[in-house]
Amino acid sequence: MKDVIKAIETKPWITRNIALVAHDNQKEELLDWSRQNRRLLSRHNLFATGTTGALLADSLDLPVHRFLSGPLGGDQQIGAAIAEGKIDILVFFWDPLEPQPHDPDVKALLRIATLWNAAIAVNRTTADMLITSQLFEADFPTKRPLFAAGTSRTDFVEVS
Repeated sequence: MKDVIKAIETKPWITRNIALVAHDNQKEELLDWSRQNRRLLSRHNLFATGTTGALLADSLDLPVHRFLSGPLGGDQQIGAAIAEGKIDILVFFWDPLEPQPHDPDVKALLRIATLWNAAIAVNRTTADMLITSQLFEADFPTKRPLFAAGTSRTDFVEVS
């Protein structure tokens, strides 16, 4: 996993590492959104969980680095990459009306993304707002929490 992320080519513009995830009932919505934003997404490094990644790669004809399927640990793999500072943005079209067998993993992924100050879009509206922001491809430093041992207070530091 580390080798995959390290091996990504450096591009002459600000490149984001974007994780794209969707529950079964939301996969078509994510595919449609991704097709509409293909040109912009093509400028960035895309990551996804298993089935969603295969569908995105076929639909967009773009490289998508795939983790395991969500229920098999892919959500946790994406969470780990966020915690390590290797994924900047999480676009997760989740289905709040359909119970998932891996709901604890979903909750953990959203918790980790929030904890590490990653940008998160959980539906089409927030995804549209996120990628159309002036800051999306700008040289905008991400502020990540700096946790001190034995304290509950957190300071934020800029990372490039």
